[in-house]
Amino acid sequence: MLFDVPVVPDADQARQWLERELTDAVYRERESLLQRFWDWLSDLFTSVPFGGAGGPWWLLGVLLLVALIAVIAFRVAGPVRRAERRDVRSARVLDSGDLRDAEDLRAAANSAAAAGDWALAVAERFRALVRALEDRAVLDERPGRTAREAAEAAAQRFGAHADRLHHAGALFDGVVYGHHDARPEDDAELRELDRAVERARVDAR
Repeated sequence: MLFDVPVVPDADQARQWLERELTDAVYRERESLLQRFWDWLSDLFTSVPFGGAGGPWWLLGVLLLVALIAVIAFRVAGPVRRAERRDVRSARVLDSGDLRDAEDLRAAANSAAAAGDWALAVAERFRALVRALEDRAVLDERPGRTAREAAEAAAQRFGAHADRLHHAGALFDGVVYGHHDARPEDDAELRELDRAVERARVDAR
């Protein structure tokens, strides 16, 4: 014969295949929807007699449907995860259209702190620090530089403050792109770091 008869699993084996497929990490990201789908399939397996006429072919059709859903879920979830990773990698401190100088950014940070918006205060405070280093020509002016890149470059020029600079960059990423909460202590820490770096001498290359 030109075609082989497809392997048709029994009910227990089919359930095992479905459980293994639906426990994939892709499905866990959409747990509530897929949990309902799994419950629906379980009800079908419980209520439909597999020994009846056409039962194995009905089961094969269900398995093909699950495979199709798996492919669609992977194609949808994959680009979303890649986009999220790109957002983290491309987290910019200063956009090309942001022409504020360091004092303007510090004033914006102070206003945000006075209003109790600590996340914005932290973000503007870090931007002020980076802009001040650009004004001093310690860092080259580079729109689109990420917080991690800025912190790394500044740490190379101010070794005594390297750990605090790295922490400040991570804090910026957290409040701006990670949706983490900021505290008054975070703003105070960046305020002091900005002042310390402003007074510090650049390390000799």
